[in-house]
Amino acid sequence: MSEASTTQRRGIAELLGIPRPLFFGFVGLLLFMIGDGVEAGYLDTFMLHNGHTQGDVNLLFTTYGITVMISAWFSGPLSDLYGPKRVMWIGLILWSVLEVGLLALGLGPNNFTMTLTFYTLRGFAYPLFAYGFLVWIAAATPATMLGSAAGWFWFSFSAGLPTLGSQFARYAIPEIGELATFWCSLGLVILGGLVALLFTHEPTGKKRLLPDHVSTRDIFFGSVSIMWREPKTLIAGIVRTIDTSSEYAFLAIMPAFFIDHLGFTQGQWLNLLSLIFLSNILFNLVSGMLADALGHRFIVAVFGGIGGFVSIPLFYYIPVWYPGNFAAAAAVGIFYGATVAAFVPLSGLMPQICPREKAAALSILGLGAGASTWVGPAIAGICESVFGFGMEGIIWAFALIYLSAAGMTVTLRISDEARRYTQEAVARGESVTAVGH
Repeated sequence: MSEASTTQRRGIAELLGIPRPLFFGFVGLLLFMIGDGVEAGYLDTFMLHNGHTQGDVNLLFTTYGITVMISAWFSGPLSDLYGPKRVMWIGLILWSVLEVGLLALGLGPNNFTMTLTFYTLRGFAYPLFAYGFLVWIAAATPATMLGSAAGWFWFSFSAGLPTLGSQFARYAIPEIGELATFWCSLGLVILGGLVALLFTHEPTGKKRLLPDHVSTRDIFFGSVSIMWREPKTLIAGIVRTIDTSSEYAFLAIMPAFFIDHLGFTQGQWLNLLSLIFLSNILFNLVSGMLADALGHRFIVAVFGGIGGFVSIPLFYYIPVWYPGNFAAAAAVGIFYGATVAAFVPLSGLMPQICPREKAAALSILGLGAGASTWVGPAIAGICESVFGFGMEGIIWAFALIYLSAAGMTVTLRISDEARRYTQEAVARGESVTAVGH
């Protein structure tokens, strides 16, 4: 490659806000998450159509979400201890081995016990790869590029899971069948993982990130105590859990509702799912820009909490009122995706609330993000099995939970002391940029 073309590539990457040494990491992450997201749009109906109950599906998604939450929490400390690149390798190998077990011993022979075992264990895998890379970004990216680099991380993450993953399934299933499509997801994950790990040579990610004198105990438990030392971080963590809880619940309960009850085809449902998450991806950027102008709390409380209170019932009622009308369902789906994206400014608000402990405060958001993967399906399961709610009752339960998130967000005020500290840090030229959502 000529020096001129190398310079041009470097200039384009920097213009886009992508750290050039990590460029192939972003490409690999996108491919990895496409593979991980292939199943998102039809695993629910695959299970139901093979003799399992909705309760089985809810249990499967809940236990998977619990392991995702644990792994998301530990990906940061493990990266500090062993280096992000090694943690990503562990995530890739775990995903690949456990997926083979899931397909060969669980979904293939239709053995629910093995499916539950391997799918639950596989929940440990993708957060190690994805959030390990996020730690690598935070450690290796110049302060002036942290915000844009984090934006590209979430773009790659969300574009893959489940947007492009669902589209891959949309076209693969009619050609090769549902089970073979699951096997294709394994190939995509391996390809993405190898692209990220073999072509990214940035040195920071290869080594332990914290000094040797920092104990393992301090690394793992230091950020936990902030929840009672700074209670606002706990409130923000709960709000973050609420943010995407409905998404994960809907992945468990909505495919069967749209396909079996409303008469949508599987292809229509997968296209609808892709539109929802495309909206979410685009409005991630819009909500961040609006937050700079209107305030972080305002965007999260009004467009996120109150917006969710409005959009979630509409996402149920509009398709019921206008059966078979894909355009109407798509319109409310896009609106719903935008309201979920309106919680993104929490990432900018947390470092301002706790400017002395930005990393610890942001780790609580990571914990909330992981918790939402099982809290959402668990809420749906409890509503159905304990309270006897049908789909309509579940929808209104989530609507009220989002309304409560709006009220909690109002309490997330920045203290005068924290504001002064932030202003002094900016004056000293220190970064106060958030690195994750």
